[in-house]
Amino acid sequence: MTPAARVQAAIEILESLLTSALPADRALRQYFRNRRYAGSKDRAAVAAHVFAVYRQRAHYAFRMRREDPRALMIASLLADGEDVQALFSGLPHGPAPLSESEVQALEIPPSDPPPLWVQAEFPAFLEEELRQRFGNNLLSEMTAMQQRAPIDLRVNTLKADRAKVAEALIAQGFAAEAVPYAVTGLRIPPGASGLERTTLFGDGAFEFQDESAQIACALTDVRPGMQVCDLAAGAGGKSLALAALMKNQGQIIASDIAASRLAQLEPRAVRAGVRIIRTEANPAGRFDRVLVDAPCSGSGTWRRQPDQKWRLTPERLAMFQRLQDELLDRGASLLAPGGRLVYATCSVLRCENEERIAAFRARNPHLSVIPAASVWNQLPDHPPLTGIGEFFQASPYMTQTDGFFTAILTRG
Repeated sequence: MTPAARVQAAIEILESLLTSALPADRALRQYFRNRRYAGSKDRAAVAAHVFAVYRQRAHYAFRMRREDPRALMIASLLADGEDVQALFSGLPHGPAPLSESEVQALEIPPSDPPPLWVQAEFPAFLEEELRQRFGNNLLSEMTAMQQRAPIDLRVNTLKADRAKVAEALIAQGFAAEAVPYAVTGLRIPPGASGLERTTLFGDGAFEFQDESAQIACALTDVRPGMQVCDLAAGAGGKSLALAALMKNQGQIIASDIAASRLAQLEPRAVRAGVRIIRTEANPAGRFDRVLVDAPCSGSGTWRRQPDQKWRLTPERLAMFQRLQDELLDRGASLLAPGGRLVYATCSVLRCENEERIAAFRARNPHLSVIPAASVWNQLPDHPPLTGIGEFFQASPYMTQTDGFFTAILTRG
């Protein structure tokens, strides 16, 4: 593919994402599945174009005074110092020549200062919500969200030792180091590739999991022999982490409305050597721990999935809140006396976190909050943790992790 053809491919993918629910990485794979002529360098270059647009989408829309994919790509190329006229010359397989309005937008940049939502790269409708969450640190927090995320791994203690896994990865050229807080975590700088092809991964020595999610799993305070329900288990990453914390003793029921996601858990469990997980569509009974890792806006993962930021709408956010309320109520119905309900999201928005807990407690006054700090401080060998108090709240700026929230409630 020529440089111009790569630009046109990126524009086509951006256009497809306007009407698709697919994450950008899956849309890229789907696009190239029918274009076998594109080599690995072509695919990497097109992906770089797509994600560059999403990381600075607000700036590019402001610069061009429009937000269609073609205009955003033009602004992205301009920011990178590319010869936009040459790339938009009408060559075969490349984009059509620049229109008169596009040329004018390139020649005359906006004279007015960009608003805060442009400076900080977030959807304008979330400004008040993010101000409530971050206050005076809003710009710093959102700037941190624009950086590429590192690769965090969870060492599977059923099969491996963190220090030995780190040593082996370093020997293979990966710059692995221990994360600051999670005792099972390793961190590798952004951009590393091939980890999923290592023998260590194939043997189940580690899983991919951000440190904030590992902290949330530790905060469940599961013990060997417990009965545990992972109520929105997805592909089962947290179920696997809980099984390791339980030393493969007890039982974990993993449940999710999406059977396709849940189907990924069995081969992962086999690889990890986990024997105590069973999947059920509608779990029943009483559990010592119920984890509600609720579907959410994903606002805490925007540095990994910047496209999700710009595809969030007020209607979609309201839908997530309704689902979160339903899952909390369902989780409470499964809780044994003295058990704990752990609510977690990869969101930084109060409307999905503190406000959901407040609404839940108004409906369920017999459940009370256990301060997350008191649970963390009782865990053996865990260092002091930033962002923990009544709840655990994480963000790239504050904790150098994905954004995350965890609340712990108990039935007396």
